[in-house]
Amino acid sequence: MEVPENFYGLVETTCRDLYIQSLKQIPDDVVDAIKRAAARETKEVAKRIFSHYLQSIDLGRQKDMMVCQDTGIPIYWVEIGGNLRLDGSRLTQAITRGTERATREHPLRSSIVSPLKRENRQTSTGDRIPIIHYDFVADSDVLEILFMPKGSGSENMSFMKMLVPADGINGIKKFVLEQVIGAGAKPCPPTIVGIGIGGSSDLCMTLAKKATTRPLGSPNPDPQIAALEQELFEAINKTGIGPQGLGGNTTALAVHIESAWTHITCNPVAVNLQCWRAERRRAKLWADGRVELSF
Repeated sequence: MEVPENFYGLVETTCRDLYIQSLKQIPDDVVDAIKRAAARETKEVAKRIFSHYLQSIDLGRQKDMMVCQDTGIPIYWVEIGGNLRLDGSRLTQAITRGTERATREHPLRSSIVSPLKRENRQTSTGDRIPIIHYDFVADSDVLEILFMPKGSGSENMSFMKMLVPADGINGIKKFVLEQVIGAGAKPCPPTIVGIGIGGSSDLCMTLAKKATTRPLGSPNPDPQIAALEQELFEAINKTGIGPQGLGGNTTALAVHIESAWTHITCNPVAVNLQCWRAERRRAKLWADGRVELSF
């Protein structure tokens, strides 16, 4: 199915909207998880912090305001339906222009700089930014875009280690717990703990970040991995780090693991923490011009 000429403009406008809306509307599953955590909290300070979180979420929606000042690193996961015929380079250009338009038209603070000169183009774009991951879905007429503005407080708390097979599952558990405890208050807990296991070093890190985009509490379809998610979730919440590192019963809102097969001599593990807001926004686009937005 050949997409019409105006499809790329639709992608551009949609990506602009995804960026802006993701900063103002916290996903419903995240709100529900915070409410559940607040209800079971026993520490008074932690209860007050959860109350402030929920007030900030309500203000963001009611007054069309950003919940946090950090506009993040713009990251897109794009799934292209196998029945769609489109120009990949034009698609990338449209996504980039949408990112720039969000920054200019809202306006948003541009948080993207050159790594050495620290030059800021004031567009939220630069060399290899936005980050765009592409995948393909067989027998589909849909272009699906998942957007995440990854804030620096949580992104700075990213960790990866090439364990050896002899370290086994216990080595994975030990590494994850050490990183969460070491991160402390820096990633604005309670966090979503994204874990990647397997693959190569780069794929493992990518899996950890993608894991943070799943609806909170949705278990991995592999029963063994789902059991590991639950075990780590319980262990992390026993650390007592709590909201903003000030103590409490909830240090993680969720633990999500994504995996890939790996080399016989490798046992990679990666951790990517996401702050309590877990900002994300999703769109489905059809060639006839329909657009469906969700979390």
